Amino acid sequence: MEKLSKLPSFSLRQLWYFVATAETGTISAAADELHVSQSAVSLALNELERTLKVQLCVRRKAHGITLTPTGAQVLRQARALLRQAGELETDGASNEDELVGRLALGCYLTLAPTVLPRLLHGFGERHPRVVIDFEEGTQDALQRLLLDGKLDLAVLYDMEVLPDIDQVVLYRRRPHILLPADHRLAAEPVVALHDLAGEPMVLLDAPPSSHHTLRLCEDAGVKPLVRHRTSSFETARALVGRGLGYAMLIQRPANQRTYEGLPVVQKDIAELPDYEAAVLLTWPRHTRLTRRSLEFKRFCLETFQDVT
Repeated sequence: MEKLSKLPSFSLRQLWYFVATAETGTISAAADELHVSQSAVSLALNELERTLKVQLCVRRKAHGITLTPTGAQVLRQARALLRQAGELETDGASNEDELVGRLALGCYLTLAPTVLPRLLHGFGERHPRVVIDFEEGTQDALQRLLLDGKLDLAVLYDMEVLPDIDQVVLYRRRPHILLPADHRLAAEPVVALHDLAGEPMVLLDAPPSSHHTLRLCEDAGVKPLVRHRTSSFETARALVGRGLGYAMLIQRPANQRTYEGLPVVQKDIAELPDYEAAVLLTWPRHTRLTRRSLEFKRFCLETFQDVT
């Protein structure tokens, strides 16, 4: 077993003050948030920089602080250390079978309506003393939050995943074409993108979904006529329901009506008979997962093991 050669010269309190300053942008705002004096925050930053022998931030009067590149790196590490310290504390309040504490979960915004309720409800029943705070967002934003230590885990698509993100596959889904129920091709079992090339498309414009959709169309030799763009999954379905275009989506809600009650139909894509998009549970590659995160990972794999 590796032994600790000496105690670190910095304290968790110094890290805490540094993180608060970085997140609020000014020493005065950090002091207000921490309920301490500005001089206490400033002293903690000075001592931390002296101990680490680096400049963590540039302080400008009336302009707050700006992190140096080294400061940004230390910020990620400080968040991870503080999170681990919090885990050590909550472990003391847990027993072998019961988990206690908070879990920060991210979810790609179009996956959230069909994934989050199931996970929050099921995990909450199994571990009622764990509080899950969730954040919906685009893939790039959620990955930044993961790497910055603001999220423990995130549910994402297997699209444009950064190399510093680790992952497991939860389930796979085939993309489909969504049509209004009275569309001329609504009765066909399978629809070709080529047959829709001259019709308007409603593009789900929430990266990476938009990039993914346009790439699949390009691979199929089709240049879609994009008429409407929206970052909302339900708005895309609503526009299709009104006959304002077709959409290419992945998630398949059980309800085949829009918010207005208009019927829509899902059709497999002739040019993509075998293609499937994977839905992932992700976390920072170089971060040790907490007990809560490990148990949530096991729960997710168990929950989606029979999804087809």
